Amino acid sequence: MSPALQVTLIVAIVLVGIALVGYFGFKISRSTREMGTDVEEATYKTLHHMSVAVPHLERGLTEDGAAKSAKALRRLLNCQVLLISDTTHVLATDAGADFTAEHEETAANVSKSALATGKTQVERSSGMDFVSAPITVGDLSVGTVTALSRRAGASFVRAVSEVAVFVSAQVSTAQLDESKAMLLEAQMRALRAQISPHFIYNSLNAIASFINTDPARARELVIEFADFTRYSFRRRGEFTTLAEELEAIDRYLLLEKARFGERIKVSLQIAPEVLPTQIPFLALQPLVENAVRHGLEARPDGGVISITATEDGMHALISVEDDGMGMDPEQLASVLAGDTPNMHVGLRNVDLRMRQLYGNSNGLVIETAPGAGTLITLRVPKFRPPSAIASDV
Repeated sequence: MSPALQVTLIVAIVLVGIALVGYFGFKISRSTREMGTDVEEATYKTLHHMSVAVPHLERGLTEDGAAKSAKALRRLLNCQVLLISDTTHVLATDAGADFTAEHEETAANVSKSALATGKTQVERSSGMDFVSAPITVGDLSVGTVTALSRRAGASFVRAVSEVAVFVSAQVSTAQLDESKAMLLEAQMRALRAQISPHFIYNSLNAIASFINTDPARARELVIEFADFTRYSFRRRGEFTTLAEELEAIDRYLLLEKARFGERIKVSLQIAPEVLPTQIPFLALQPLVENAVRHGLEARPDGGVISITATEDGMHALISVEDDGMGMDPEQLASVLAGDTPNMHVGLRNVDLRMRQLYGNSNGLVIETAPGAGTLITLRVPKFRPPSAIASDV
């Protein structure tokens, strides 16, 4: 082979080599870009660990929730040991390294200091840095997040503080939900208390009036009364179906007709497709009772109560109307604002619950005027609202 040909061959091999290196370099570079930068990968890992911890903190600072979230939070901080405590004791410990009795004692002391001061505390002991940050609800420290690291720089101390802020937000939300549940329970009890004295007394009197003259009718009314009160005082949750509420209303009206006879007439127009709709428990019955007590009872000739329910897109549109006495709009506004606590308790109660469950713009829509009757409308999603609290009352 001539020298010129050898040189040409060597140059060709070198060029092919450069091309191959460039090609594979491009592929590797492209693959790396598709996987994301180191910063992006670190962000995704952080979000993942936080998302793992969130569901376990939804009920606040509990041993079970702390135990299940501690592992994810330790990985988030990349520390040797992580502890979650309340104001009295350690709820959970997740250790990826030896955690001695001496470590435990120091961690307890640093945690107490963080609780007392409401500020992040740092201490070096036994070859470990101890960082403890308070978990707060409002201005109150309710627990701590304590992390142990062999080398805790300023960035690690700040990270522990931010994790404690994150846990504080979850605990605060849990306490808010608990307060909301307690408020709804109190409102439900108020409704039941309203039903009890007035309705029970009148129903028993009506039943008693038939005992001698029509014993069979009296027995039927006793059964209706028992079924209605069983429904009203049940402990099966905050929601019911429209069909179940209408059954309870039917029993209620049968008992009221035992008192008023033909003075009360009822008109029902219910679209079958909305019967399975989940509605707040005792959302309609108080409106019907309001129509009887405040709309028709004072009229010598009684009147008509009309209950309608239709489909309106993704909602059920439900209304209760009477042609009774009506009321002054200014008085109605005062009732709904709570300025007249002893009047129309059920009306205000249902309005508050609707706003709490579906948003402030979804309360009762009421049209009324003196002598013109009353029309009350509520709009309910045909599915159970995600903000609803799953608690029995």
